[in-house]
Amino acid sequence: MQTINIAIVVVYLVAMLGFGWWGKSRTKNTSDYLVAGRRLGPLLYTGTMAAVVLGGASTVGGVGLGYTFGISGMWLVVAIGTGVLLLSLLFAPTIQKLKIYTVSQMLTLRYGHEATKVSGIVMLAYTLMLCATSTGAYATIFVVLFGWDRALSIALGGVIVLIYSTIGGMWSITLADMAQFVIKTIGVFALMLPFALASAGGFSGIAERSEAEFFSITGIGLQSIITYFVVYTLGLLIGQDIWQRVFTSKTPVVARWGGAAAGVYCILYGVAGAVIGMAASVILPNIESRDDVYADIAINVLPIGVGGLVLAAAVAAMMSTASGALIAAATVARTDVVPYVRSWFGQGPGVDSASDPKGSDAAAEDGHDVASSRRWVLGLGIVTIALAIVVQDVVAALTIAYDILVGGLLVAILGGLVWKRGNGLGAGVSMAVGTTVTLATMAYLEINAEDQYDGVYANEPIYYGLLASAAAYILVSYMTPATSAPVMAAWERRVAGILPDDDGAEPAGPPPSTEHRAR
Repeated sequence: MQTINIAIVVVYLVAMLGFGWWGKSRTKNTSDYLVAGRRLGPLLYTGTMAAVVLGGASTVGGVGLGYTFGISGMWLVVAIGTGVLLLSLLFAPTIQKLKIYTVSQMLTLRYGHEATKVSGIVMLAYTLMLCATSTGAYATIFVVLFGWDRALSIALGGVIVLIYSTIGGMWSITLADMAQFVIKTIGVFALMLPFALASAGGFSGIAERSEAEFFSITGIGLQSIITYFVVYTLGLLIGQDIWQRVFTSKTPVVARWGGAAAGVYCILYGVAGAVIGMAASVILPNIESRDDVYADIAINVLPIGVGGLVLAAAVAAMMSTASGALIAAATVARTDVVPYVRSWFGQGPGVDSASDPKGSDAAAEDGHDVASSRRWVLGLGIVTIALAIVVQDVVAALTIAYDILVGGLLVAILGGLVWKRGNGLGAGVSMAVGTTVTLATMAYLEINAEDQYDGVYANEPIYYGLLASAAAYILVSYMTPATSAPVMAAWERRVAGILPDDDGAEPAGPPPSTEHRAR
């Protein structure tokens, strides 16, 4: 009977490949390939935003946390949903109007300073580790379902994501994510939640066989809750994979309210996952690893066929995060990192239509731009599959990348959006100081660690990095000249939604000033 579950998952995987070819037919230029032509309406945008943030940690991990800690296991996913809400309500409309491709391009536009370009390297490391972690995560489902070894499972799943992402770019990913969003919604809310609750005897049945602490919203510990909000909420505000979805929205209104709807959905998803885990603790009380809870419920509790849909929902969650991180990594590598590294050797930046933050999408019409983007997605996809197979502790690498992302870059990015006095030198120094303090604290704690939570996984590196970064940003910005008037004028035009082609401004960007050194 397990064959039916396997068949359902196989059909889902084949459908993902079909979305790759469907997306290819809609991809005509770089804008189509990287940001779906900036044409997503409310429905598609909400679905794809929810899909990209709700990965394996939110789905399999969220149920596992509910199994161990009860209703308070919801906080990880609630923190993610809160991040989406804050980004959408506070910053997404402004980000959408910039008509750019990467976070680093926003820094270049806002500050006009070379020091901010190192952010692309940090963002590339973060997106690669996120992709590798997600690639390794959905292999656990294949191991349970097919009985394959870990390397083969990673390779097969990774190749499927790689094919549909490479062929159609963001359009393929958007269409696949929308299907994944529907599958996750049905699998978690319509199937897994009611079946698990019914099998456990409802909330009264859970209460009879569980301690009162299981229903405490702070049962997981206040420190863990704070950490989730610091790491995930703040990280979601500035991650390239999330910003790239904002770039796909058709209008600022879609970016704000479509994203807000996705944030609310994520919060409900977190609550549902925790409740499913609570029910599982009553139905299957002897599961050793909480990461196995989701699959065990699908196989041992749910009816044949329903279990297959639920397993497909887990794979969908992980693949949506992996594909989003993959195209984000390729975009950052091609647009930010390669031109920056070439400048170290005295070569021209090699700017093309995708890497020029000052030009509009009208310049990105040539087919060779799409071909170049496909090569980057393909190459980095192979790298992430290899990383997921070879590196056993990719979670540690992702934690380091996340800590640097938040501790080093958050202040400069959000400061540029909300504080006009912040300048390029302040941003550059804040990134350097925040990153250094974060890494130094992490290294010190790792050397003196008494258990695994005192080293790389400790909370202090982000706290100290953020404080040092904020102090440096404010002090240096006040002690040095403000961002030059031409750079700020160009920034204000972009924030107002006026592109260079619209107002006749020079498309090459802000003119040279005391803060901008042309290559």
